[in-house]
Amino acid sequence: MSCDVLIVGAGPAGATAARTLALAGARVRMLDRARFPRNKPCGGAISMRALGRFPYLSGGLQQISTRLISRLHLESPAGEMVQLQSSQPAALMIRRVEFDALLVRLAQEAGAELVEGAEITQASESRDDVTLIRRDGVCFKAPLVIAADGANSVVARRLALNPGWSPSSVALDMMEETPFDSLNCADPDLLWVAYGYKGSPGYAYVFPKRAHVNVGIGYVLEHYRRAVEEAPYTLQRQFVGALSRARVLDGASERRNFTPALIPVGGPLKRTASQRVLLAGDAGGFVNGFTAEGIYYGMVSGDLAGRALAGGSTAVFERAWRREIGAELRDSVRVQRFLFRHPARIDGMVRGARLHPDLAQTVVDYAQGRRSYRAARRRLLRRFPSLAIRILFDIPQKDAIWHNSSPPLRTS
Repeated sequence: MSCDVLIVGAGPAGATAARTLALAGARVRMLDRARFPRNKPCGGAISMRALGRFPYLSGGLQQISTRLISRLHLESPAGEMVQLQSSQPAALMIRRVEFDALLVRLAQEAGAELVEGAEITQASESRDDVTLIRRDGVCFKAPLVIAADGANSVVARRLALNPGWSPSSVALDMMEETPFDSLNCADPDLLWVAYGYKGSPGYAYVFPKRAHVNVGIGYVLEHYRRAVEEAPYTLQRQFVGALSRARVLDGASERRNFTPALIPVGGPLKRTASQRVLLAGDAGGFVNGFTAEGIYYGMVSGDLAGRALAGGSTAVFERAWRREIGAELRDSVRVQRFLFRHPARIDGMVRGARLHPDLAQTVVDYAQGRRSYRAARRRLLRRFPSLAIRILFDIPQKDAIWHNSSPPLRTS
């Protein structure tokens, strides 16, 4: 069967694009190397605005396990702590094994076709079409393609849309998703987040689900290669052990549930479209650099890619995503680099949020996407000028930002 659009990757970006295109009457085929349901390394937190942007999700979410969270524990490198309470649910917690299968099913119900076990290893673009070759040699062709095949996108690399991520623009996320029977949360209605964990350019988190917990620690890859000696799972086991001793968790890490992954946190690629190919989701770098949230931005970029191709043009895609989420993603990277450059800045932010409820609300609103970076900065300077100055200038004599290249990544 011929098709109008091939979509490589059936995660949130690819499945959303497929649904948008199928509803517009296009013949769509999704290619994914996995078989659904399949798990995916991810914290599994989605900002609540996703339900407003994608209202059709509400009905589908009733079919899977979810948890709504409105409380956040925020911790700084020096041990400053604050608990923030939102007046309404701030985050929707899901398991990717269930959520991704739901999105695929919604795309299929709209008319999209799914080909599972299709690992694409080669891609080429001609004047008339795009050719994708599966590992076993089977060939797929279509006039248009959406590459939503993750941070290590084969399509983006083969077509020279992504020359490779800089080690300073990706994070190594070391996480596990473990049932409560083995690893439980002391407070299952609280998100626990530590920015600049142990003074490093990174983060750590505990995300409770309905019957599971996602626990992770992440570092900017360049810092990990330069300054961290332990292998990823060694770090994970130590981290879970520390949280258990602090009574944030009850239980022990399970190696079989450990799934490290790379997350692009340096903002979207400079080029996310060619004449016949669009990049969506992690493949295009559509991830919030401050919160590391990727699901919402993946779905938005997938939807915009689908709309662009439904209209018969790849050219409008970049204008569309820049208009809707471009400034937000750009500013999230600015915030990430500003805060991670010096741990004292994170200390100041957390301390200020603890002492000033208005500042705490600004932090919550910004993290949820209800307040832009520009508006949050303006409010901070207007309401807390002395705090803003302390955060900005309370820095060590030497710039502690990481430098230089380093040995290859350890994965065991």
